Amino acid sequence: MILDWVPAHFPTDDHGLSRFDGTALYEHLDPRQGYHPDWNTAIYNFGRKEVVSFLVNNALYWLEKFHLDGLRVDAVASMLYLDYSRKSGEWVPNQFGGNHNLEAVEFLKRVNMEAYRLHPGVLMIAEESTSWSGVSAPVDAGGLGFGFKWNMGFMNDTLRYMSRNPIHRRYHHHDMTFAALYAYSENFILPLSHDEVVHGKGSLLEKMSGDDWQRFAGLRAYYAYMWAWPGKKLLFMGQEFAQREEWNEAKGLDWWLLDAGMHEGVRRLVGDLNAAYRELPALHARDCEPEGFSWLVGNDQTNSVFAWARQAPGSEPVVVIANLTPVPRDNYRVPMPKAGNWVERINTDAGWYGGSNSGNQGKVVAIPSEVKEFGPYADLYLPPLSTIMLKYDPS
Repeated sequence: MILDWVPAHFPTDDHGLSRFDGTALYEHLDPRQGYHPDWNTAIYNFGRKEVVSFLVNNALYWLEKFHLDGLRVDAVASMLYLDYSRKSGEWVPNQFGGNHNLEAVEFLKRVNMEAYRLHPGVLMIAEESTSWSGVSAPVDAGGLGFGFKWNMGFMNDTLRYMSRNPIHRRYHHHDMTFAALYAYSENFILPLSHDEVVHGKGSLLEKMSGDDWQRFAGLRAYYAYMWAWPGKKLLFMGQEFAQREEWNEAKGLDWWLLDAGMHEGVRRLVGDLNAAYRELPALHARDCEPEGFSWLVGNDQTNSVFAWARQAPGSEPVVVIANLTPVPRDNYRVPMPKAGNWVERINTDAGWYGGSNSGNQGKVVAIPSEVKEFGPYADLYLPPLSTIMLKYDPS
């Protein structure tokens, strides 16, 4: 259970903290510091010890009394920059003339240090949308002290790609590969968050391109792509069975959809992806280190095919191949980390998940190259709109 915790701002309702004793007690008096134009809300005065104490203890309260697994700290970027969403003349520089909110920075460091000191193993996650350095670095190393950072770039880029007509995806190949350039600059969580399925944005299933079959196939392929990508994984409620309607806090989830085979197939896939993720250290042990990932096919824009290897010390490698068009590819050649037998651990096109049940009969053989300068390779059948995970089998 992860709570969306919001110390960045608070409502200006009469019954809330705003002007609590008739004065600007919790917020800044100066609207250039104490008023948030984006949300018509008040901003905490992080320079007051009483306010910082209130907020730090509020965070610890949730962890101590409710035993939450973690806090996802909302809108961190708006806390870090004094000129966030403000024009020239609408903000007050810090004591050095810069735009960093030094008091908010110290507050974030303190709340993270206290949370980890008193509750080891808790998750402190920053929803931070800029390139601020060291968000998930320890405080004693100059960072803000969060354990993880929300990877909004991966979410936005890949969902935009999956919403495109497959015939146009070749022109936007970088949307699926760009995250590899910065994947290790922070400890990232890959979220498909609540923000993407509210306010008319539609459900994840609705975001997929094509007819209903292609939407389900695309969503399954996308989930497996994400599970195999470096970074921790997070779905929002309803996404584990492909909720058709966008999130509505006024009613429950449409669990009855599980009576339909395609929705039940997505639920089965998410369960199997979780099992594979736990079982295969290559998929998770080096999520935040570049040694855990290597491209095998990263530039096949023409076919919209992606392939990479995941590896971790003491475990066998895993190869991932995604074909993100509705066109099956036969005898598609992929470089392989090792020669020998590879077991098909996940195939999102399996009939068990609602796919067309095509693939490689559960096994692929990688053979040494005839040219000594090149490594092993395998010729695969790639089902339409699918992602395959292959596990090396030394036996």
